Parts: sequence; structure tokens; C-alpha cells
Amino acid sequence: MIKRSLQTAIERRLFKGKALLIFGPRQVGKSTLIEAILNNKDHLYLNGDDADVRDILTNTTATKLKTIIGNKKILFIDEAQRVTNIGLTIKLFTDQIKDVQVIATGSSAFELSSQVNEPLTGRKYEFMLFPLSFNELVQHTNLIQEKRMIEHRMIFGYYPEIVTKPGEEAELLKLLAGSYLYKDLLMLEQVKKPLILEKLLKALALQVGSEISYHELAQTIGSDSKTIDKYIDLLEKTYVVFRLPAFSRNVRNEIKKGKKIYFYDCGIRNAIINSFKPLNSRTDTGALWENYIIAERMKHLRYHNLDTTQYFWRTNQQQEIDLIEDEGEQLAAYEFKWSSKSKARFPQTFTDNYAGSKTLVITPDNVEDFLLNNT
Repeated sequence: MIKRSLQTAIERRLFKGKALLIFGPRQVGKSTLIEAILNNKDHLYLNGDDADVRDILTNTTATKLKTIIGNKKILFIDEAQRVTNIGLTIKLFTDQIKDVQVIATGSSAFELSSQVNEPLTGRKYEFMLFPLSFNELVQHTNLIQEKRMIEHRMIFGYYPEIVTKPGEEAELLKLLAGSYLYKDLLMLEQVKKPLILEKLLKALALQVGSEISYHELAQTIGSDSKTIDKYIDLLEKTYVVFRLPAFSRNVRNEIKKGKKIYFYDCGIRNAIINSFKPLNSRTDTGALWENYIIAERMKHLRYHNLDTTQYFWRTNQQQEIDLIEDEGEQLAAYEFKWSSKSKARFPQTFTDNYAGSKTLVITPDNVEDFLLNNT
């Protein structure tokens, strides 16, 4: 079994008087992770997908919950977002059944977090689980092996089922992309035009690494800017994509309101456009490398609780830097090149106005410096 980076962090939070909430996309291994943590530990497992479980946990009382839990000291609620008012139920445990550790997983941030944020203020530890990462696979095999697999990961991604079933990647990704991308979203009343959502996903997949205009997207797919904004927000809250804003500190000609959009997983992105060709047959290798490395860096920062904000940088004259990281006291600027022979030059406009910033070009040759170090 591949050990997840979050396992030790979650184990350290057990029995600290707070509920443990694990968020993340479907099929990234949330249940498997908790089962590994609870291995050989006596616990009660409840699945929010079961109608009787939802009935039991909805609008309940502490007395009723004590009867359900019995002498167990750990309660694991899987798919907790399916339970109405789950936050109030978990609050009863943290306030009135304090010797029981509650662990809950949920696949939809906007569903679970909206139910738990207010009732569980100060009563929860939150963790975000992503698809498998470069770091986790290095620990599972070794650095040399995982670096050899980078091209494969750029094409097929890091979902656990994809990684552990070689030879079936394309077929499994198409199934995963269909159910994972639409199951949560299409259950929402806000998504009234699934065809628009499908067109939007394809448009975003084709524009990875490029600055996004909601107005242009709306014109391309026959919608309006407000709908595009709302659907992208929902895609972000269901962990399909994430936004990278433009960096600006009022230097002349800097773009201030731009945004780029990347996919959490390259395999999902490629499944959307149905392209699993090798890199030497593709025209989007540079964009794929950029998406891959930024997504992996984001996982790294989150898993290590590094207080860093990410941006891209561009001027009206089309000078650009792929990634800016604001570490508080220092800026770091990164360019991503798939070929180690490619030359990268950081614009003088940036280096003059942000003197002292760290600059580094990341290629497959030095990727470990970027994805394994905590600085």
C-alpha cells in the first residue's frame, strides 16, 4: 500500500478533543487512508451513502448517539456530506461525547464544509487529500523510478486506481472523468445546463497555461460571463480545477486582474479532451508540464503547511513568469521548461522591480529540488 503524506499528520491529531475532517475529490483514497490509520483499532464505520445511516445521524440527540456508538471510541463517517446537518451531529460528539473521536470524509467541499464550518468552529481539524503525489510515489519506490515515470504521470495522472493498474489507464480515466466530474456537479440545482459545463471543461482543458477570459469563454461556448464564473467556482469547489491569480504590486504595465486555470490532475485533463498520446506526438507538452509541476507544487505546499501564496506574472507587453510564490518576506519566481536545453530568461522589468527575488528554472532534471524540499 502507498503511504499517504497526510497519514502521520492525521494520526497526531487523534484524541485531541476535535473532529477530524478529510476533504478531497472522489476516488483519491480518503476511505483507504482512514482505514489504514484505523487498522487494528476498534471503531464504528458508518457510510453516508446508506439511507438508514442518514436517518440515524440527522436531527439526532446525544443520548441516541451514545446508544449507536456503544463502547467504541472511534466513529468513522464516510461520505459525510450526504448527511443533512452533519455539522450539528458531529458537534454533539465534540461537546457531549468527548471520549469518542469522530473522523469524517467528504468528496464535495461546498456541501460538507458549508454544513460544518459554523457548528464546528474551533472543534475540528481539516485535511485536504489530493490524488497521489510525486513525493508519495518517491517514498513508495525511489527518486530515480519516479523521475522515469514523469512523462507517464503527465499523460495519465496520479489517481490511485490509475497508478496501481498499469495498462488500463486510458479506459479507467474515461470512466473516472465521467463519474467524478459530473456526479457531484449535476446533482446541484445551480447546474442547469450540463452541456455548457461539458463545453466549458473542454475549453479550460485546451487553454491550460494560458490566461483565461470569462467573456471570451462565454462567447466560445455560447453562454454568459456570470454562468462561466459560477461554473468555474463550482469546478474549483469540487476539486476539478484551481485558479492562479495574477501577481501585481502596482508596477507599471503589470496585469492586475488576470487568471489562469489548471487541473488538479493531468490525467483528468487529458481524458476531457480524449488525448493520451505520448509527449513526442503532442503540441501541448509545455502546457502539460506547467500544469503538472504547479499542481504537484500545490500538493507539496499544502501537505507541509507552508504559508506560501501562488500567482503568475505578466505585463501588457507579454513579459511573463510561470509561477510567483510569495513567502511573506521573499518572492520566488519560477519558469518551467520540459527540455533542460531550453533557455529561460526572467524579464528585467520583474528583476528590477522585485530585486532580491529568488529565480529558478525547473526542468525534469532538477524537479526534486522543487517538489521534495520544504523551502
